[in-house]
Amino acid sequence: MNTTKWFAALIGVIIIGVISFAIFHERTPGQDTHKIKVATGFYPEYFFASQIGGDKADVVNITPADAEPHDYEPTAQDMATIENSRMLVLNGGVEPWGVNMQKNLDPNKTLIVTAGEGLETQQVVEGGQSVTDPHVWQSPTLAKKMVDKIERGFVQIDPSNTSYYAANAEALKSQLDQLDSEFKTGLASCAKKDIITSHAAFGYLATTYHLTQVAITGLSPDAEPSTKELADIADFARKNNVKIIFFESLVSPKLSQTIASEVGAETMVLDPLEGLSADDLAAGKDYMTVMRNNLANLRKALECI
Repeated sequence: MNTTKWFAALIGVIIIGVISFAIFHERTPGQDTHKIKVATGFYPEYFFASQIGGDKADVVNITPADAEPHDYEPTAQDMATIENSRMLVLNGGVEPWGVNMQKNLDPNKTLIVTAGEGLETQQVVEGGQSVTDPHVWQSPTLAKKMVDKIERGFVQIDPSNTSYYAANAEALKSQLDQLDSEFKTGLASCAKKDIITSHAAFGYLATTYHLTQVAITGLSPDAEPSTKELADIADFARKNNVKIIFFESLVSPKLSQTIASEVGAETMVLDPLEGLSADDLAAGKDYMTVMRNNLANLRKALECI
């Protein structure tokens, strides 16, 4: 065989090999292609869905680590991720993009589960208007109801694994029952009941455990209170001997620090779990560990025994 024919034959073998390789990889499932694709609006839904979906689901959190979900807007890549998911889990009332997404997604391709729907019973006055408080995940008893809704979503999109999702959901609800028991016991005997928080994210937690929340800002952590509002909160702190002012890890602590300095109080984190930082995630923190840390900080602030 001369050089030209040999070279042509070699090229032919290479082309056939490339085509065969492409066909093989197109038809052969990748490592995770067997998993159900699920997108979630922000961290609490991500944690619950991940626990329920287990190794049957590939769950992606649309709001990235270190981002505040009240302000986050999905990127084009986020939108593609949502559109390629079998289920989108939202809380409702937190994700500013959620309403438009519900209008534009094809319901035949992507099931939308609004986990907080029907659970949001509290109102907060903000800017002179009454606004529905969406922070239901802060109450473990309400979080269990969110878990039920997410479980039903998994069953709807993947009925062949109903028993698997049911078992995972029951295990998660048992953990939430334990968490609820720890909060009830830990906050049963406290000298104080008033908590001053950086924004109104703890209304359901306060109601569940018979506390009084006084928020520096409304539902949005970026809102700017007036000088009078700040003065009123400082006056409340003095009159009620509040010695710890709470702030959040994902937003500026400036307002909490200002009031604490004004009244001679300390500051401490009370995490609304709207998102975890990259460092927290790397350290293995999750919904359960952060809630228990919140409990420890509440016990200190409320002088519990």
